[in-house]
Amino acid sequence: MKQSDKIIGIDLGTTNSVLAVIRDGTPVLLPVQGDRLLPSVVGIAPDGEVLVGMSARNQWVVAPDRTIRSIKRKMGKAETVSMAGKVYTPQEISAFILRTIREAAQAALGEEVRRAVITVPAYFNETQRQATLEAGEIAGLVVERIINEPTASALAYGYGLSNDQHLKVLVYDLGGGTFDVSIIELHSGVVDVLATAGDNYLGGDDFDERLAGMIADEFYEEHKVNLREHHQAWARLLRAAEEAKIELSSAPYAEVKLEYIAQDRKGQPLHITREVTRHEFEELIADLLGRTMELVRKALMDAGLSPNQIDRVLLVGGSTRIPAVWDLITAQMGQEPHIEIDPDAAVALGAAVQAGIIAGEEVDAILVDVTPYSLGIETAQIGYGGRIHTDLFTPLVRRNTTVPVQKSQVFTTLFPGQEQIHIKVYQGENPVASQNVLLGDFMVEGLKPNRPDGLSDVTVNFQLDVNGILDVTVVDRKTGKRTSERLKASRQRLSPEDIARSQAKLAEAYTEMEATAAERIMDPGVAALLERAQRALDRADLDAGLADDIAGTVADIRHAVAVGDDAQVEEFCDRLIDLLLEVKE
Repeated sequence: MKQSDKIIGIDLGTTNSVLAVIRDGTPVLLPVQGDRLLPSVVGIAPDGEVLVGMSARNQWVVAPDRTIRSIKRKMGKAETVSMAGKVYTPQEISAFILRTIREAAQAALGEEVRRAVITVPAYFNETQRQATLEAGEIAGLVVERIINEPTASALAYGYGLSNDQHLKVLVYDLGGGTFDVSIIELHSGVVDVLATAGDNYLGGDDFDERLAGMIADEFYEEHKVNLREHHQAWARLLRAAEEAKIELSSAPYAEVKLEYIAQDRKGQPLHITREVTRHEFEELIADLLGRTMELVRKALMDAGLSPNQIDRVLLVGGSTRIPAVWDLITAQMGQEPHIEIDPDAAVALGAAVQAGIIAGEEVDAILVDVTPYSLGIETAQIGYGGRIHTDLFTPLVRRNTTVPVQKSQVFTTLFPGQEQIHIKVYQGENPVASQNVLLGDFMVEGLKPNRPDGLSDVTVNFQLDVNGILDVTVVDRKTGKRTSERLKASRQRLSPEDIARSQAKLAEAYTEMEATAAERIMDPGVAALLERAQRALDRADLDAGLADDIAGTVADIRHAVAVGDDAQVEEFCDRLIDLLLEVKE
């Protein structure tokens, strides 16, 4: 397969991921595993098969120890996750998703794909952005650019506007795991980000948990069984809550129906049948939606604009389909939002536009982005009576500054003859340095005094690129000696050796899967039954509870086949046949 010059655009989401590319000058979505949305879930089946997408999502209900979801919320953290007895970093789990997307792009384009633009929430910090770059590298991609999700949406929206149009746009992006709002100016093919605000831990997942939690509390009151303590029951309830949430976006009522969700003390089966009204659901999440409105007002204030100065409001992210979101944003902005672009598709389409620009394709848009956080260093001051005040935060790059940017400032040592200083670089808005996010620190040594009082001046220079990567350089004014550091919280940054090890781990997972598959012989009748089950699971109109039961039984069959338990295979196949009889033709 020859290598393509094409650069793909990827929306790497908390709940779902999306692939897009420029075709004949127009951004279009490319299917992954036959669908526009790829569930951002990764698993290892009992037989060793690597699962990504819907198959992994189905497995999560019955085998949480073999499945990872919502990994985006751990990106940039010094945490690992366990899957099928092996330990993985968030970057490695994300790389499984990106590898699947890359393979789908290669299948659609008929060429090897190596280059990508990947989107992140506007409020992702530097370490989270670096982790996203590393995930792409592990997956075999060269990440040409990391861009903010609201900015990508505006690029998609601005694509095709005539050059004489000048619009100020508010992008309200409410996804599965994160919320962002950005104020963006579109003019003469330029996309200029004026301000941004957001919350990395607010999204559709939290709405699902609120609804599932309410039903679980009611269930406990009635039966004294805590569904949160039983993973399979809680996972089924979360999935049913998500389905109800989606249904309530278009209907005033939704039914949560889960049979055999638990057992009472006598071993009798317990079921859930609960009708939820749209009003009831919206009351449950009212405070969460209220937080998004606070951030909308903050972004407007940072941009120095009032709602009536905004020409268009653009809704992005699947959770914006909730009618209460429409009502709140309409009331706040005094105008109805625009939904010409599918909320699920806008981010990926914008990433494709940016990819096309980088690749030199005929795409009429230019991106100007901003940094969502202030960046600065810890400083100290000598106050009255010679008292030293420490832990002060001095920003060099203020939040909402257009990137790329370079800022320098001169600082002076505290004491005559002081030969070294400890540079601590922080990200945040708190005047107390330690209350912000520490990006990294390093020592500058061998300073020489350049002033009559024996003190030394140093110039601290911050250089922030379009991907949010920060280079810090400190120059001794006397000697000109330079100390440079690329600060990405080095304790979490992956070295080339780390990347290579992670790539080998992914390759090993797929090699093990192929070896196991070659050894395994499945009865043709069982294989045909599983194919029939998969066709049923692919149906959009399949009852959520029945889908969970079918998916769980399929996982049981695969496990029984993997361990060679023929009696259990037969038992589970009989159960699956009964379940498939309930599927309406």
